[in-house]
Amino acid sequence: VQLQASGGGLVQAGGSLRLSCAASGRTFSRYHMGWFRQAPGKEREFVAAINWSGGSTLFGDSVKGRFTISRDNAKNTVYLQMNSLKPEDTAVYCCAADDVRFSSKVNDYSYWGQGTQVTVSS
Repeated sequence: VQLQASGGGLVQAGGSLRLSCAASGRTFSRYHMGWFRQAPGKEREFVAAINWSGGSTLFGDSVKGRFTISRDNAKNTVYLQMNSLKPEDTAVYCCAADDVRFSSKVNDYSYWGQGTQVTVSS
C-alpha cells in the first residue's frame, strides 16, 4: 500500500487543521492506520491509530481530548482532526499502515507515507 499525507500548514495556537492520508490499492480496509509526528531534534512520536474497521482508536497522551482520528474505507482515506493546537504540536506528521498490528509503536508499522508539515505559531 502507498500512502500520501496532506493537509498540513501554518495555523495559530488554538486553531484547527485536518490532515488526510490517502492510500492506494483496493485493500485499504484491511489495514490498521496510524499517525506519527517528528519535530526537529526529537524522536518520532505516536499521535493516533485506528483499527481496520474504525471501531477502535488509540491516542498519544499529549493529544488526548484534542485530536480525533477517523477513516473512510470507501475513499481509502484516514483523517486526523487536530483541534486546540499548541506550538508544541509543530512537527512533520506521517501516516503509517500495517495489516497485522493495531499499535502505537513505530516499529509495528510496515508502510509509511511522506509527511506533511504542521506549524503552530504562538
